[in-house]
Amino acid sequence: MKRSSVPSCLTEFNSIWNPVLEAFLKQVISDNDKSHFLLVASRVGLNHQIKPPMIDLLILKNYGAREVSLQKDEVLFSEGEEALNYFQVKSGAIKMITNSPDGQEFIQGVFKSSDSFGEPPLLCSFPYPSHAIALEATVVIKLSKENFLTLLRENFEVHLQLDKVLCQRLRYKSMVLSEISSHDPEHRVMSLLRYLKEEAQQNKGQGMIRRGHVYEVPFTRQQLADMSGLRVETVIRTVKKMEEEGKVKLIGRKITL
Repeated sequence: MKRSSVPSCLTEFNSIWNPVLEAFLKQVISDNDKSHFLLVASRVGLNHQIKPPMIDLLILKNYGAREVSLQKDEVLFSEGEEALNYFQVKSGAIKMITNSPDGQEFIQGVFKSSDSFGEPPLLCSFPYPSHAIALEATVVIKLSKENFLTLLRENFEVHLQLDKVLCQRLRYKSMVLSEISSHDPEHRVMSLLRYLKEEAQQNKGQGMIRRGHVYEVPFTRQQLADMSGLRVETVIRTVKKMEEEGKVKLIGRKITL
């Protein structure tokens, strides 16, 4: 079955972190960065960073939240399930994916420590449009819908912050839908790589060091394909072409720029 030119990751409103979308939002595709950073330890290629949680853990516990431990590849919820809980990552990482009719996986978002996810179905009472799967051993904070709504009613600042997050997601979609659908694979891949590099630079205080002004991309070709809506074969060919043109370098199997 022929795939649509617009990956579903651009029409999925459940994604809080989508590198292609955020790359355009932050305009990191325009100029080369002046400095680059290399991951010391990436654990499935994710940048682990210290940042304020979406909702303070103490507040969540005061409203009855509990911890749920997941093993790598364990499913937290599946597409089509009723949304009954608020979720926030305490440690580890969750990916939200959808599958095309021909079995192609699309990564809708990767949620790291302190990120929340899955709120739109919870607030608007529609089934989950994606599967949520642990990328590694993960601990998730789970709060019932009833208690979550009470928390929002009683904590205006939390409610306001959540509103900002949801508005940011809408902004992503409106800014990039037409651009992504009309650009070639190299444009998509380079935009994604430059976003990842920019994120690594911003998170240099945690797990990042300067090493020869080189940034090592912490994702596999398959993961890059799943994020950009391309086939892995297309990503492999594109990366090779970019290497020949001097836009990236390959060190072993790792892409660096």
